[in-house]
Amino acid sequence: MKRIKQISVEKLFGLFDHIIPFNLNERITIMHGPNGIGKTAILRLLKSLFNGNHLALRKLPFNEFRVVFEDGTNFWVTKTYDGIGASTNYKITFHTDGTPEFSLPSKPTSPVQLSLIDHLIPMLDRIGLESWRLPSTGEILSLEDVLERFGEQLSPDIVYEKEPKWFTEIKKNIPIRFIETQRLLNTRNPSRRNVREYSMPPSITPTVNMYAEELAETIKTKLAESSALSQSLDRTFPRRVVDPAIKKRRIAESQLRDKLAILEKKRSDLMETGLLDQNSDPVQVDQIDESTNIVLSIYVEDTEQKLGIFDELANKIELLKRIINKRFLYKKMAISRQDGFVFTTRNGTNLPLDSLSSGEQHELVLFYELLFKVDPGSLILIDEPEISLHMGWQQQFLEDIQEVTPLTNIDILMATHSPDIINNRWDLTVPLEGPH
Repeated sequence: MKRIKQISVEKLFGLFDHIIPFNLNERITIMHGPNGIGKTAILRLLKSLFNGNHLALRKLPFNEFRVVFEDGTNFWVTKTYDGIGASTNYKITFHTDGTPEFSLPSKPTSPVQLSLIDHLIPMLDRIGLESWRLPSTGEILSLEDVLERFGEQLSPDIVYEKEPKWFTEIKKNIPIRFIETQRLLNTRNPSRRNVREYSMPPSITPTVNMYAEELAETIKTKLAESSALSQSLDRTFPRRVVDPAIKKRRIAESQLRDKLAILEKKRSDLMETGLLDQNSDPVQVDQIDESTNIVLSIYVEDTEQKLGIFDELANKIELLKRIINKRFLYKKMAISRQDGFVFTTRNGTNLPLDSLSSGEQHELVLFYELLFKVDPGSLILIDEPEISLHMGWQQQFLEDIQEVTPLTNIDILMATHSPDIINNRWDLTVPLEGPH
């Protein structure tokens, strides 16, 4: 994976020149500035550049957008216009050091594919050849608007352009996830082998419900892995016990007892986290002779492997629970293998997920994404993390983020209007200003 050292944009909206150096050591960079200065546009340009969907590059006016990597190499895109003010006639060209440039075709899609938009995005009403109305807001959307907003719900060949191998390789090394301001609703796509096979259309689902189901499935997958490993180890246990070579692997009794205590603590923690049943009795051994030592040594090795399967997931769940439970008032979150998230009041009453406030849902969704929806080495773009959050939560936001970044090995670039999000960490900020 490559890390980004700095990004810059020239003549964004025809006005703004911005340079944003990244805080590589702290792994968190915060852009701030007045409305209309281009914070969200920069996030969209980054997403568009590396996620294969070039729609923001087409839609947003700019002259050059440049990325400098930690190793000193450059990757940049230029947008040139034909004639003065002819904003609809442009050429987008990608460049990298020592490689022939590559330009996008002039149109992002062909009219033959437009009928799929009507089927796969049923919440839109077509009002023209390449225009739609979004009834929920009354907005009139062009083809580029639709592809930018709903492109991830469509087949890749509708919105993605053919590109050279060097461009594909660069993007593979920079995984990016954009956490946008609208994060409480999500589009659930039914599984389909081919989007050209007309099947059930997608549905709008509260994100907290979707993520609760995802977490439950993740836990079930880990339990299945652990069960398969347990069966494999149990089948070979008798043979390993009588293997003469096993005597060489005996460990001192004090060390063995320490290992057993550590395993019981780990098992207890996993039960508290919700990954194991609350019905395991601790292993108690009064005396350890030579034969018992051999059996227990194998038991310790096997159990370390079985419980080790849960290490990464358990650490993420524990951090999520700690962040949420110190924030939410009068309610507590637990983890269930059946339901994912479970919330109860102080008197033990179960709460449906949709009873959480918008601020609580924003907090839960955002940190779930940071912990469970990103790949190691990713750059995470967060737009306005302060949305619906109480001032106190905003002030503690950076502290929580700083616990997440080392656990998930991610870098974060966020855009905010809130001094409370920044709190006292102005050293992490990059102010964006207009021309003097």
